[in-house]
Amino acid sequence: MKDLPAPHRSQARDEPLQQGRSGSSPGRPVREPVTPEERDVVARQLGRDPRAVRAVAHRCPCGQPDVVQTSPRLEDGTPFPTLYYLTCPRASAAASRLESAGRMREWQADLGTDAGLAAAYRAAHEAYLAERDALGELPTRSTAGGMPDRVKCLHALAGHALAAGPGVNPVGDRAVAEMGEWWAHGPCAQPETPQPEGRP
Repeated sequence: MKDLPAPHRSQARDEPLQQGRSGSSPGRPVREPVTPEERDVVARQLGRDPRAVRAVAHRCPCGQPDVVQTSPRLEDGTPFPTLYYLTCPRASAAASRLESAGRMREWQADLGTDAGLAAAYRAAHEAYLAERDALGELPTRSTAGGMPDRVKCLHALAGHALAAGPGVNPVGDRAVAEMGEWWAHGPCAQPETPQPEGRP
């Protein structure tokens, strides 16, 4: 397994989270190995065992992972082009609300009329490919969310924006800005409470 690439801004695990739980910042990008406890958190967030998880790519202000970095191939060798996967169900629901409100259609139209936005979105696609290729090349040059010229999945674009940090994926940044404070109610995945002996 190759080394984990560094995030755009290096931050140690013990640094304070940006703005805390009730602040206006969605947390911080990281590249940290997934502990067994965090793998359990991600499984509870997704409602299933996570596949091909390499690292925690972004931490929510509550401290839990909300984006993970995945390997370019699943355990069975199947190509898996989504490098960053949004795991927090609250963040995912917020992205779904934006999709339902028609933001993908609006931002797709903006790509056709704003040359600067389109160029930045293409650059985000190239940055995504470079990061993924550093972990293992795939036969496809497609990335996630419709990049480089379509807006197809705000979950994928928000996951990339959170993992890369502000200023890398302009459409993902828009999504994150409009998703609200999904972290405001504390951790989305509560630890399992052990049952006393003799109780189901």
